[in-house]
Amino acid sequence: MGAEVRRLRKGLGRRFRLARRIAQRSVREQTRRAVRAWRSSLQVRIGAITMVVAGTVVVIVSLVLFSQIRDQLLSVKEEAAIDQAQAGVVYAQSQVATIAAGDGASVRSALSRTVNALLQRGGAAGDFEVVMIHRTGDIERPAASRRAVLESLPPDLRADVASGGQSRKYSPVPDATGEPQPTLLVGAAVPTDATGVQQVELYYAFPLAQEVESLSLIRSTVVISGIALTLFVVMIGVMVTRLVVDPVRRAAGTAQRLAEGQLEERMTVRGEDDLARLATSFNAMADSLQRQITQLEGLSQLQQRFTSDVSHELRTPLTTVQMAAEVLHEARTDFPPHVARSAELLRAELDRFESLLTDLLEISRYDAGAAVLDAEPADLGALVDRVVAGMEALARRHDCELLVNRPQEAVIAEVDARRVERILRNLVGNAIEHGAGRPIEITLAANRTAAAVTVRDQGVGLSSADAQHVFDRFWRADPSRVRTVGGSGLGLSISLEDARLHGGWLQVWGQPGAGAQFRLTVPLTAGGELTSSPLPLRPAFIRRPGTPV
Repeated sequence: MGAEVRRLRKGLGRRFRLARRIAQRSVREQTRRAVRAWRSSLQVRIGAITMVVAGTVVVIVSLVLFSQIRDQLLSVKEEAAIDQAQAGVVYAQSQVATIAAGDGASVRSALSRTVNALLQRGGAAGDFEVVMIHRTGDIERPAASRRAVLESLPPDLRADVASGGQSRKYSPVPDATGEPQPTLLVGAAVPTDATGVQQVELYYAFPLAQEVESLSLIRSTVVISGIALTLFVVMIGVMVTRLVVDPVRRAAGTAQRLAEGQLEERMTVRGEDDLARLATSFNAMADSLQRQITQLEGLSQLQQRFTSDVSHELRTPLTTVQMAAEVLHEARTDFPPHVARSAELLRAELDRFESLLTDLLEISRYDAGAAVLDAEPADLGALVDRVVAGMEALARRHDCELLVNRPQEAVIAEVDARRVERILRNLVGNAIEHGAGRPIEITLAANRTAAAVTVRDQGVGLSSADAQHVFDRFWRADPSRVRTVGGSGLGLSISLEDARLHGGWLQVWGQPGAGAQFRLTVPLTAGGELTSSPLPLRPAFIRRPGTPV
């Protein structure tokens, strides 16, 4: 039996926890949706703000209005009750003037007769009950139209009346069914001709059931009217907002389509108001942008075609000149020293010229959108080793060491190996040229979605202004500095385009006197989206706490 109870408790506990988690997830989801709607929709924000403001105003006005109606209603009730009580005192005085205080039966008879007569007289205050009390010393002889009223008279009200004055008080009094009902009690002392300790007290009890019902009806009316008024104001606010927001949304949609390249998109102009002038101005701006973009596209295509045509046309004479230079270079031993040196320089510059033409053709393919990614699984570690092996001779000439840090396991990524190798050659070549003979660190790392390679030199470094232009075509940090590697000035530009073609990042960090670090990040799968990089952009020994990577 105990085991069954424990299993039942465990089952109920699991169900309760599951239901609580489901409820929490539902609440979080609804909260996220509300926050998303609040942030993304101007109409929702204005509707909500209008509802809060209108609701607050309606609540305040309703409270003030209800309070005034209640006070006025009770004030009229009190005035009628007091007038009726004063008239009752006058009548009761005439009836009890000749009461013999020592005769109890005569006193009770006179009081009952007076109470019944007062009940028959009526008044403007509505239904009521009457209580009379005759007191001689410590002896009280009451007469009441209903016993419950006599028993419900508050002591402080009786004390005020016993002192010879007139008083009123709101107090609950049981009705015929025994349920307490709010009641207005009015009491007054009845003057008598007898001297000594004889006193007569008269009390009226006016039930407030009708007033309570009226106030409840008024309250319901005020609440319903307030809700309806709030919703009406919100609807007006939403409608007015929509009149303004809809043209803005249409303008945003048109602007989005313009940004996507649909330059013929225009807004519809309706009327002559401010929104119509906005649409007219927007269309004029779109016309101007279309003209300028068309002109720029024409110039760009002309420039691209010129670069491509020139590059292609220079291939034939360059090949001829290279053949002649090769003949001269091979026969340089038969020339005088200055002619032999000229032959060597001619061959070197022709090689550089050929590299420039190759890079120009590659850039023209990117500009024309003709570059295609030939992605297939490749071992990035082996690719890094191949690049380092190919750059060893250059590193020895500059008296610097190439240090490779990579994981033991293979890092396989779907990349175009030729383009990635070209990127790394450019990065390592630049690091050797600007590394001032200090060691070059090449680091490879990967996570579940991306792989990254950093190339770190400790040379002259880059300023923040230089880092913004380092990928520009033909840009050099120091134009007066002689290029020793013999690059074309387009290597980093092509490398950036290669990285973008992979859907990756090519980023740079630099600091004057502390060197520079380039970071290439590519997704492990072709077409994947990058969210972070396995390696920090800022070197670890320089990176400050909290610096984003």
